[in-house]
Amino acid sequence: SNPSANMEGSSSDGGRQQKTFSTAMSAHDAPVLTQRRLSELVKEVDPTQLLDEDVEELLMQMADDFIEGVVSSSCQLARHRKSSTLETKDLQLHLERAWNMSIPGFGGEGQSHKRSLATEAHKQRASLIKKVKR
Repeated sequence: SNPSANMEGSSSDGGRQQKTFSTAMSAHDAPVLTQRRLSELVKEVDPTQLLDEDVEELLMQMADDFIEGVVSSSCQLARHRKSSTLETKDLQLHLERAWNMSIPGFGGEGQSHKRSLATEAHKQRASLIKKVKR
């Protein structure tokens, strides 16, 4: 069975958008990154740059593989939490753990970034340093 998924339909849950998924993605689906869009992206980076046709095909295939892998792994995470709904938190978790990527504007639901708590000894040293500087 193919663990990757297509997003189909949408519903709203507490104000956040959700997409339900099915395991219907095939190799015949349209590419995520078209040749035209790839050319536009290259021009944004360097208007004088041209890509070899083989490089274009490779980049388009890499983008498709990346998206398929992220969706597949994210769907596995959703299934693991016994859900048939792929949510943003599934994508976030996979991207953070597998690729060390965080998506700006999509903060974790109730998750705060791990901050090291200042120990009492550190607070005392910092206070002493401030006193010395005065």
